[in-house]
Amino acid sequence: MQKDSELSDFENKSFPPMHCDTRFLSILLNYVPNIKLFPLYFTKMTCFQPFYDTIKVKQSTIGTDVDSTPKEAIHMSEFLLALDDVLYYPILIIVLLAAGLYFTFTTGFVQFRWLRQSIRVIMEKPEKEGSISSFQALMVSTASRVGTGNIIGISTALCLGGFGSVFWMWAIAMIGSATAFIESTLAQVYKRKDANGDSYGGPAYYIETALHNKALAIAFAIALIVTYAGGFNLLASYNLQSTFSVYGFYDKATTPWIIGGLLAVMVGYCVMGGGKRIVHVTGTLVPIMGVLYVLLSLAIILMHLDMIPSVLGAVFADAFNFQKILGGISASCLMFGIKRGLYSNEAGVGSAPNAAAAADVSHPAQQGLVQMLSVVIDTILCTCTALICMFSGIIPTKEMAGAPYVQAATQVDFGAFGPIMITFAMVLFAFTTLLGNLFYVDNCLAYLNGGKTPSKSTMTIYRIIAVIVIFVGAGMSMDNAWALADITMAFMCLTNIPSIMAMNKTAIAVMKDYGRQLAEGKKPVFKAKNIGLDDSNLDFWK
Repeated sequence: MQKDSELSDFENKSFPPMHCDTRFLSILLNYVPNIKLFPLYFTKMTCFQPFYDTIKVKQSTIGTDVDSTPKEAIHMSEFLLALDDVLYYPILIIVLLAAGLYFTFTTGFVQFRWLRQSIRVIMEKPEKEGSISSFQALMVSTASRVGTGNIIGISTALCLGGFGSVFWMWAIAMIGSATAFIESTLAQVYKRKDANGDSYGGPAYYIETALHNKALAIAFAIALIVTYAGGFNLLASYNLQSTFSVYGFYDKATTPWIIGGLLAVMVGYCVMGGGKRIVHVTGTLVPIMGVLYVLLSLAIILMHLDMIPSVLGAVFADAFNFQKILGGISASCLMFGIKRGLYSNEAGVGSAPNAAAAADVSHPAQQGLVQMLSVVIDTILCTCTALICMFSGIIPTKEMAGAPYVQAATQVDFGAFGPIMITFAMVLFAFTTLLGNLFYVDNCLAYLNGGKTPSKSTMTIYRIIAVIVIFVGAGMSMDNAWALADITMAFMCLTNIPSIMAMNKTAIAVMKDYGRQLAEGKKPVFKAKNIGLDDSNLDFWK
């Protein structure tokens, strides 16, 4: 009786409105079913009422009521989706936008000032014959950036977030390219030298060397391994097999596993050859892949030139529909534009610096410019996908999210050949994405092993596991695949971005040194002492 009286008194109390992520917390209510005051308190918050009612209805359909102790555990997919929302709004959105704007202003809008210079840099040969050039490093990072996210990711953003997602994808890429410049420049400054004289490095190395934080560096390395060997590779495999769903031979029970198996075997063959083979394969495939996809997009654009004003009008109108954005942030064009844009261009994630550090250049800023250009290339390809879809005149729906929307769009202009072209592009995109991802993982495994490549048996075991992950990913659900990739990527960003902001002063000094030498008509050559940087902990630039 006393307990019932306490509950009754509590129900009669009023509480002020609160802003919170209702979906995540309402799901967490199921983890404390015996504490009756928690559900009662949340129902008193005005922001919780719609979600609380939704959860109650959903639970009643499976024989569970929110006021009773549930017998079954929450579905993992619901938890992943809720955690995904919490990490991105408001945490990661604020971090990405703030960092991008900060780097844009502190570099003096480097992404615009030195865009032409970035194109010149990729044509330079490496300092030492046989080492990785700026162009090859660009291809490795682009292989990871330019992947299934360019097709499936953008299609998903349009279907779930609306046409306005395209604008926010442009925005995050525009300011994010400055972030890419900073992180890759720092990777070059703090890169290490192996026994053969080749360079390697990445966020784990500059976090440890510059910030003297070994624990944070290890945390980043682990986060990258989980993200790229796990989340991203699961997603790439799923996205590839989903493009075959439009064909008559597709059997949901068996086809995904067959495709996943074939993809796993192909990737396994490549990765057993080591990092050099990955560089060679991606350096050959990425340019071909990108050019073919751009040509396809240009053909469709030329067929629909008269639609450009109306399509752009729809993009901007939807992007600035603040009532829609604020009314449901987790499903808005802002959220999906940033999520899918970040997944595709990876600016600030901390992945590209691993490739940037491997390049043999005379000045760290050169590789910063190269990786900045990679973000631009990726954004062009994402825009191609968006235009293909929007010019088709097909209204996107949630059910069409992913490959079906792009394939239906190309079928409008190219008939049955359209979906086949998209499937071909996806095969190349998925393959090069997986190879680029595993290059990054190799680098972080070496870091965890004291800067040395793990033993042959250890690497073989890891690569077998990586191949199995690719196989398993083909059979996952779309929601789980995207949520897992988003969550692991968010943890990488939240480790890397604060770190490079703390090192921004060094990166700016390097940039100014590069600009000064260019202005003097010299070929920029970097010496750490010229910017007052202690070179005692550096393997290069002495």
